[in-house]
Amino acid sequence: MPGPRFFDPDGARYGLPTYPFRLAPDGLATRRQLRAKGLRPGGQEVAAQILWRSRRYRASVRVAYLYRLDLALPIRPMTPARWAALAKANAARRTCPNCGQDAGYTLPTSLGTCLACADAPAQAA
Repeated sequence: MPGPRFFDPDGARYGLPTYPFRLAPDGLATRRQLRAKGLRPGGQEVAAQILWRSRRYRASVRVAYLYRLDLALPIRPMTPARWAALAKANAARRTCPNCGQDAGYTLPTSLGTCLACADAPAQAA
């Protein structure tokens, strides 16, 4: 029998059926598990949740929402237009706003420019 803290299958305490980590019933899956099976929630409501205490995030309780597998829909395939939009967005993340060159890597958001442009003021001094 799982511990009573996060075991609430009827949803009386938390408003949703709640299960401890790794103890969810069959037929329910997280978004990541759905994606691994080639599925998506498809507009359905959250069916249940998993709660667990996290040692990494100081004294916090983490949550993962569960969706029903029988109501999940197949993922939508990528169309040529979606591939083109994704390629354009990734190219914009690699293009330096100062020199206009494709850096070949995603620009760090902390600098906002490529490494060569970020080092240029330090080399001039």
